[in-house]
Amino acid sequence: MKHYREEYERWLSSAVFDEDTKRELSALSDEKEIEDRFYRDLAFGTGGLRGVLGAGSNRMNEYTVGRATQGLAAFLNAEGRDGGVVIAYDSRRRSKEFAHDTACILAANGVKAYLFESLRPTPMLSFAVRHLKAAAGVVITASHNPPEYNGYKVYFSDGCQIVPPYDKRIISFVNAVSYEDVKRIPEAEAKARGLLIPIGEEVDAAYFAAVKALVLSPEALQKEAKNIKIVYTPLNGTGNLPVRRVLKELGFEQVFVVPEQEAPDGNFPTLKYPNPEDRAAFTLALALAKEKDADLVLATDPDADRLGVYVKEKSGEYRPFTGNMSGILIAEYLLSRKAELGLLPQRRQDGALVTTIVSTDMARALAAYYGITEIETLTGFKYIGEQIARFEAAKQANGGEPDASKGAYEYLFGFEESYGCLTGSYARDKDAVSAAAALAEAACYYRTRGMTLADVMDALYVRLGYFEEGQKSLAFPGADGAERMKARMQQLREHAPARLGTVRVLAVRDYSAGIRRDEAGESALALPKSNVLYFELEEGGWCCVRPSGTEPKLKIYYGAKGASREDAENNTKEIVRGASALFEA
Repeated sequence: MKHYREEYERWLSSAVFDEDTKRELSALSDEKEIEDRFYRDLAFGTGGLRGVLGAGSNRMNEYTVGRATQGLAAFLNAEGRDGGVVIAYDSRRRSKEFAHDTACILAANGVKAYLFESLRPTPMLSFAVRHLKAAAGVVITASHNPPEYNGYKVYFSDGCQIVPPYDKRIISFVNAVSYEDVKRIPEAEAKARGLLIPIGEEVDAAYFAAVKALVLSPEALQKEAKNIKIVYTPLNGTGNLPVRRVLKELGFEQVFVVPEQEAPDGNFPTLKYPNPEDRAAFTLALALAKEKDADLVLATDPDADRLGVYVKEKSGEYRPFTGNMSGILIAEYLLSRKAELGLLPQRRQDGALVTTIVSTDMARALAAYYGITEIETLTGFKYIGEQIARFEAAKQANGGEPDASKGAYEYLFGFEESYGCLTGSYARDKDAVSAAAALAEAACYYRTRGMTLADVMDALYVRLGYFEEGQKSLAFPGADGAERMKARMQQLREHAPARLGTVRVLAVRDYSAGIRRDEAGESALALPKSNVLYFELEEGGWCCVRPSGTEPKLKIYYGAKGASREDAENNTKEIVRGASALFEA
């Protein structure tokens, strides 16, 4: 491995790198900054690239993006996958430039590029890959990361983010590419050769038709949509036009957009962190909601795959919904309406509610209530998308009929705790546009029954039990951050705690080893191997720890059930107290 100084000097002297890049690097005076920019190549992981913008091998720039694209093109050509690549981008700094450069590199390698003419949400990219029967997709986005970040996510032909075995194959091709290997042709030449094709309204129209086809309560929409007041903020991202379009087409007339956060802006001037999980992101939206007396307050992240929600209670106060809460509420609406309309599978167990190991256990209770199957995946919506593809393949092999015994489930809904869900199988990634439509539709339906969405959530707690969940992140910055995280995880594997605070650990699931350990011994885990530790706790509590796939952080997830909301909250406080003492020691 090259020393960071050698790589720094190479970037300053090589003809491959332009003068602007060299000027930026020459101006650096902090040795730690130089080390951080060059101690490694920005890793192309199982989700693609994500990093801070700037010059250097460990930064997002035209050279690291070019290397990734050259590797993707080499993979597609080597495997004879000739369907082309769909490309989308968000509002972040340099997203458009990276997207167009990606198209020109693909074209130089003889790979057709389908490029959206303006910014689009990530779920529309997922939809378009399947709609256009493309071989792959790329979206330029850093999702909900701070403004200094950007990213490059790769999707496969099924519209899902790359999963095994294709992720490792693509990574091997990317790792074999040097900056000197990257080929480009001018955009005009790519278009003239029929290798760069703009994507227009036809794909957009097909996407919105697919979302609107999921409506279950047209009568409630007709009666109440015009009366529901919605405040919405796209957080200066891609959601503004798509969310407003679908709501308008469903009949919602009173949609008020936060003006300061309406226009796409990669600097996110009113936000430190453009993430609907962060309650500070709702400051302006809640002020507007009080002014307009709104029923719903919605926020989408920059690439519009995550949805944050506040709901007005009958008292007039606004209650925040976590990703678990909004996911469960949408699931309840869809499942209850499908049950009423006779749209659930004849054998209920053939229907599947798909979630992740770090999402609320309330999903299991809800699935049991409706008699359907709950399926858990590893963290990350790509694993939910992978399940949908497996269901459809198994159904096709079974003559199009669902059959749980053959893995041929009917996909009913999927969600994860990080504010993402998918209401139908038209895409393979979480979709905040369709989630906003589903929540607004649910608000209309329940209003016809004299209930707010807050009332529905409270009724679910009474019916299923009081569940409380949370998440905490520990930062591991710097060149040695990854090694320190690795050492901490290894420590926990070798010396599993007997308690988290006063809460007893009943079992440990080590997904890296594929083993579950408890007092009775060891058993194999069904899910793929991953760097995740999961602690099963007494009285239904749990705690899960894993390194972030996109940031230098260790993520801690936890949850508990209680006899009341206060009891559940107290249980989680004790778990997080114990976990914090363990991981921060």
